[in-house]
This record gives sequence, structure tokens and C-alpha cells, in this order.
Amino acid sequence: MHRVLSRRGFLRFAAITAAVLSSWGKSVLAAGSKLNLWRAPSLPYKSVKIANVSQLSPNKPVTFNYPDASSPAYLVKLGKPAVGGVGPQQDIVAFVGTCTHMGCPVQYQGERFICRCHFSMFDPAKAGQTYQGLASSWLPQITLTVDKKGDIYATAVDGLIWGRVKNI
Repeated sequence: MHRVLSRRGFLRFAAITAAVLSSWGKSVLAAGSKLNLWRAPSLPYKSVKIANVSQLSPNKPVTFNYPDASSPAYLVKLGKPAVGGVGPQQDIVAFVGTCTHMGCPVQYQGERFICRCHFSMFDPAKAGQTYQGLASSWLPQITLTVDKKGDIYATAVDGLIWGRVKNI
């Protein structure tokens, strides 16, 4: 037996479903639930001091290792606001220093990160977005915090470092 759904029946079903889901979402949020559906739970990263805001110059990268000694990284003051940027102008960002294509080292040059192996390019102002080359994933961004003295700390990594099952 084959049952046909009429246009009126479909619209009724869609309206009821939308009303139920809408009221459910409002009640969950009203109850104080902290849903964080867009981000996986963070790993227990250590907070590491990298530099002080006063030591940075626009487009002069500072190299460091994070989250461990075998993970090169760059801290850069871009001179313009960036996604995930910290500091007074929201222009200080940090990224893992290995390409997401095959793990080659990246270099900061001309307001972008470049992988010399296969010419992938990443935009640090747009959360490490890939815009050219063979890399299909964005460059993992390192989450930063700045204290009252202007000290900059690395606190986590958003994205998977190439060649790893987990970052730490």
C-alpha cells in the first residue's frame, strides 16, 4: 500500500516540526545549558608564555614551539584585525609551522604563510585559511591569551597538527 503525502500534509508536518524544535532549543538555552556544538572538547594543553606585546613588530614573526618541543610555530603581529586575534588591535595570531598537506615547514612571508614544498598558501588574518596549493585543510591556529602586563600565552591548538592522531 502506497500512501501519498499531500502539499497541505507536508506543510502541516513541517510547521509542527519547526515549532517543536524551536521551542526545544529555546527551553534548553533558557535553562542555562552551555551547548558548544561547533567545537570539539579541548585537550588539556599547558599554557606557555611566548612573548610580550611590546616586543612585537608588524609582520616580524616570532618562532616558538607549541604544544611540545617537536612542534614549530609562529607568532605574528599582522597590523590589522584578524580572526582569533588578540591584543589591543586584535591583530596578534599564532599558527603551527607545518603545512597540512605533507608536513613541510611553512614560512611567513608577505602577510601570508607559504609552504615551499608544494606552494600552498595560508591567510593568517582569516584563521589560517588555505587559498592556494595542494593543502586541503587550514593551518592549525594556536589560541592565545594576553594578561594585564601584555604577556602573550599559547593555551590550545585549533586543528590537528599534520602527522598526528592527536596534538598532545
